[in-house]
Amino acid sequence: MKVLVTARLPEEVLSRITCDHQVHMHAQDIPMEREKLLEAIGDVDGLLCTLTDRIDRELLGRAPRLKVIANNGVGFDHIDVGEASRRSIPVANTPGVLTDATADLTFALILAAARRVVEGDRMVRAGDFKFWAPLHFLGTEVAGKTLGIIGMGRIGCAVAKRAAGFNMKVVYWGRSRLGDEAEHELKVSFSSLEDLLRESDFVSLHVPLGPKTRHLVGERELSMMKSSAMLINTARGPVVDEKALVAALRSGSIRCAGLDVYENEPELSSGLAELENVVLLPHMGSATIETRTRMADMACDNLLAGLAGKRPPNCLNCGSSGAL
Repeated sequence: MKVLVTARLPEEVLSRITCDHQVHMHAQDIPMEREKLLEAIGDVDGLLCTLTDRIDRELLGRAPRLKVIANNGVGFDHIDVGEASRRSIPVANTPGVLTDATADLTFALILAAARRVVEGDRMVRAGDFKFWAPLHFLGTEVAGKTLGIIGMGRIGCAVAKRAAGFNMKVVYWGRSRLGDEAEHELKVSFSSLEDLLRESDFVSLHVPLGPKTRHLVGERELSMMKSSAMLINTARGPVVDEKALVAALRSGSIRCAGLDVYENEPELSSGLAELENVVLLPHMGSATIETRTRMADMACDNLLAGLAGKRPPNCLNCGSSGAL
């Protein structure tokens, strides 16, 4: 069968597909152009895609042979799962694989923002570090502060575990509450969203993107936060109203932010890049050798199962019986 892979994969993973199937892989570390993707999909049996590929009705309409869509990632808001289901095409993702890597990066952003790490690096590189002084380059401590986690799924729970090492008080809000046993084990307490925003020194976002979470944090929510508070987003960019965030950072309504994702990625809202009180990363939450290799392996498992007419292990639109 013919397989289209829209981004480079580790050779040891790719070999699992090429041993039995004809593979066309986009071999550059830049997203596949839309027109090339539309041209290539026509005679493809299996698609292994990434979050930069828009898998919509137009594309699916040009793929009469497509048997499976394997997403090399957890988020799937770039895929029209409903349209794929209508065409009886299973869609699968890679849940759980990036939990620790993303939780680690969340804390990297917390520490970098709180201790002004990036600002300090820029100062030293520019040759502006001339002296030490008692009130020079002051940040804020992380230990003992209150961390508010919005979205207590796998990653949110992993962040809470790391917060225990910093002796932080952790409050959380989400669609559903954890059980008493889990709350006790993680040393967390449930809160309303409003109380979490008002109480927290750090607010960390870990919700999926959907109609109810788009602009979940906007002007109203930012105004509820402490002027000393910091916002961390390693979830999805559109969860935050980026223009409102720029305004809040400029005015000092909140102290600073740490972002790995953006509302109109890779573009930034006007003025964001000029601000000193925000740490900006290039969507690298899962970017470790170990995680990206495991992610590709899981996507490969899903792809090969779908090509063989079996239910992909992590199918998003299969029922318990495996049927769409």
